[in-house]
Amino acid sequence: MTAVPTPFDVDTPAKRLLFHTVRVETQMTDGGSGTGTAFIVEHVHARGRTAFVVTNRHLVDEVVSGALVFPVAREGQPLLGSRFEVRIDEFGEAWHRHPDPDIDLAVLPLQPLLQAAAAQGASLYVQPIGSDRLAGAPELARLDALEEVWFVGYPSGVWDQVNALPILRRGTTATPPAVDFEGRPQFLVDAAVYPGSSGSPVFVRAADGSGLWLAGVVAAVFFREESLRLTPQPVPASTALQALGTEMIDLGLVIKAHAVRELVQDYLRHWQG
Repeated sequence: MTAVPTPFDVDTPAKRLLFHTVRVETQMTDGGSGTGTAFIVEHVHARGRTAFVVTNRHLVDEVVSGALVFPVAREGQPLLGSRFEVRIDEFGEAWHRHPDPDIDLAVLPLQPLLQAAAAQGASLYVQPIGSDRLAGAPELARLDALEEVWFVGYPSGVWDQVNALPILRRGTTATPPAVDFEGRPQFLVDAAVYPGSSGSPVFVRAADGSGLWLAGVVAAVFFREESLRLTPQPVPASTALQALGTEMIDLGLVIKAHAVRELVQDYLRHWQG
């Protein structure tokens, strides 16, 4: 089924959530393929402002080639039913990983992708999350132990293929966001996290009326193994096979948003001096 592309007014916070993300499609070194989620962050710094695509490092490791799928823009608004794939050879090498190998994040500057699309006559629609909306310790400290969260992505590869829109989901925090779960910059959510949800941005609404904050990034899901032992494992790409004898238990592990800021700043130090 093919839809006639139509403009879509992005005029509410909930509608903006639909356009923070881009779809990640990959071809693996073992011949398999997968789908995941990335999102756009824009960071203001001493030299200006730079936008980045953010996702999990486990989504870009061991990848031969990949594509990022964007909505197309017309007159400053997204054109539903129209999309543009930016294909990237040597996909894995294009990403800058977090300096801490245990933090499952990677970034890619957005501007070269916009330029590549423009060279082919396409204007991409992006809705960046300002780095000033990345929740830090003060914002997380104001949250209760149990808060509603929203996250956006492509669970099990599912999306609105006709209109090229991601899926909106919600859940609750399962551990206090201000507390580092297991001593790492992360917390848990009670939500249906499936393959393809890797890299999904997780949002929380502040009680003080300051709006939505990016609280973190989905990185792993807990599995119950045959031995009844619970283990957190990276959320696989949507086409990856689930290990025999394991069961997801709807507990997702979220990397705190300040790790995204650290990664962006590390990229700027590394590449801009």
